[in-house]
Amino acid sequence: MNDQKIKVRVTETDAILDVGVFSKREDRIEVVLGEGVHSVKCELLPTANGMAYVGSAMGREIVYERSRDEVKADIEVETHDYRDSRRR
Repeated sequence: MNDQKIKVRVTETDAILDVGVFSKREDRIEVVLGEGVHSVKCELLPTANGMAYVGSAMGREIVYERSRDEVKADIEVETHDYRDSRRR
C-alpha cells in the first residue's frame, strides 16, 4: 500500500486528520482512517463545483479541501515518468 498521507477536515468538529491514501484518481479518492483491524475505508467524491472532495465515514462528514485541478496536477507529478525526459 502507498504510504501517502493527506489532511482531511471533519466538518462536525473542525478537527484535522491525517489519513492514508488507498487510491487517488481525479474522479475519486479512497482513504483509510485508522490503522490495523480498526481501520475504515472511505471514498471521497468531488463536490458539484469541483472545489473539494467530500465523503462520509461512520456517519461523520469529512472534507479534503483541494480542487479537482489541484488533485489532477498532483497525480501527474506522482506518475510522471522521468525516463522519457532523458531520452534524446
